[in-house]
Amino acid sequence: MRRIAVTVTVVAAAFALAGCGSFIGRSQAQDITEINVSSPELREGQPLPAEYSCRGDQGSPPLRWSSRPLPEAKSIAIVVDSHTASNSAAVHWVLYNIPATTTELGPNAAADPPEGSGQARVTSGEMGYDPPCEEGSYRFTVYTLNDRVVIDKDDGLPEVLKEIADKTIARGRLTAVDIE
Repeated sequence: MRRIAVTVTVVAAAFALAGCGSFIGRSQAQDITEINVSSPELREGQPLPAEYSCRGDQGSPPLRWSSRPLPEAKSIAIVVDSHTASNSAAVHWVLYNIPATTTELGPNAAADPPEGSGQARVTSGEMGYDPPCEEGSYRFTVYTLNDRVVIDKDDGLPEVLKEIADKTIARGRLTAVDIE
């Protein structure tokens, strides 16, 4: 059931990226462990600080997370996506294969990601953190995975997101609304 719900979310994301609707939605999965996500720079429901948007130069914001220990955890992934006032959806950052023992990333981790991790090309076609520019909702979602993400060099964003969805065993998010 968990995989179906998470896969439905990812498939919706793929459609959104192709212009077929919004992928902002909640998984209906009942058995995914909750992760607490926080940041010294972001507050739930508050504006994204301008320095982490296209108006600033700080790159990706620092993030912290915690959950109950999961012995099957093999890696962590982070996905930053948005739904903007102009009714467009986008993925701004995908960082995957973060070591499972990691519980935080410092500022601008996209420029210096953890050893062994990878980043996917996002909606804009850029690799790494693509800072948001429009007013909207920005979700910083942390996933605990039961395996490492394995993709081919030619795989695009939908394939990476599906790999993350298929391996998700825990999830949490922090949502910023608009930009300072």
